[in-house]
Amino acid sequence: MKIEHSVWSEPNGWESDKPFASLGESAGLVLAFCGAGPEAAKKCLSAVRAAYPNAVVFGCSSGGEIQNTQVFDETFAATAIAFEHTTIKAARAPITRIEDSFQAGADVVGALARPGLRHVFLVSEGLKVNGSEVIRGVNSALPDGVSLSGGFASDDQRLQNTYIWCEGDPEQSALAAIGFYGDRLRVGVAVSAGWEPFGPERLVTRSKNNVLYEFDGTSALAVYKRYLGEHAAGLPITGVLYPIQVRDGDCDERLLRTLLAVDEEEQSMTFAGEIPEGSVARLMFGNVDRVIEGVKNGKQVWFNDLQAGETQFGIVVSCSARRPVLKQRIEEEVEAVIEIIGCSAPLAGFYSYGEIAPTKAGGKAELHNQTMTITCFAED
Repeated sequence: MKIEHSVWSEPNGWESDKPFASLGESAGLVLAFCGAGPEAAKKCLSAVRAAYPNAVVFGCSSGGEIQNTQVFDETFAATAIAFEHTTIKAARAPITRIEDSFQAGADVVGALARPGLRHVFLVSEGLKVNGSEVIRGVNSALPDGVSLSGGFASDDQRLQNTYIWCEGDPEQSALAAIGFYGDRLRVGVAVSAGWEPFGPERLVTRSKNNVLYEFDGTSALAVYKRYLGEHAAGLPITGVLYPIQVRDGDCDERLLRTLLAVDEEEQSMTFAGEIPEGSVARLMFGNVDRVIEGVKNGKQVWFNDLQAGETQFGIVVSCSARRPVLKQRIEEEVEAVIEIIGCSAPLAGFYSYGEIAPTKAGGKAELHNQTMTITCFAED
């Protein structure tokens, strides 16, 4: 497996006179993440396709671009990969209505189903979609033993427009996936959070999809404001610092949900993921040290036989809502990934509006918020 990185920015152009140094026709995949807007992405995608004529060029808009242990803003970051023993296939599906999210997820994975499939990495438009339903659709079609990871496109918390691309120009209202095939490919996935609970668990007595109305028969927004105190004046922006942890009844599986909006008239809160009625929720908070330490502890949740030190390449997807917490220490979060994988393997990735990963060994992937996920690859 051979890897090379290139970065473009508006003031500086490509990072060198020869940004695409060596792989050329041997590259089979280019992962491309862009925070510089769709027009810049379109221009850079054209250059990348010319440089790697045999590669699938795949990626999305982002709230920050990751290469190795650096985090870039408003750039186009391309990572070309030449596999030795692995083949790939790309598929995309439109999401013409939010109600089509489940079917789009099922369709994109159905198009990848063939012998030898080991892993699926998925990116989706991040705003006009039901992320939980996308993943349910994917899981309904995913063959047994095939792992799943990925993320939802971001626009750096502007919450206006997000884009994906898969062998074409930037587009909205769509999702895409890469299938990885081969008996000599090993894949490991880890997820980490680093948030601490405060206050008691509360029963969700009224909700609809990702809109929460009531805890224990009373206004959930009123409860949330009471716990936030003076920070409640800054809602919904300050809400990124106080996600909600949700578990379904007696199940031990816990998922984080990020606040997107509040409605004072309806006394409701809208989250970046479903809050099922009848589930149990608890408020969370974090600080810089706890969030970074949470990444380091991600090594406790490896999901298959890829061991520390064996990674040859990794994809990092971290939630855009973590950035206001980490601020100028943002690169420490990515540096902590090295402690998980046990080596200085090349990394690529992006900041997202939702992360996709399993929560336990052998489990199905779930939609996460406020987490970092790491997908690691090695060829034997």
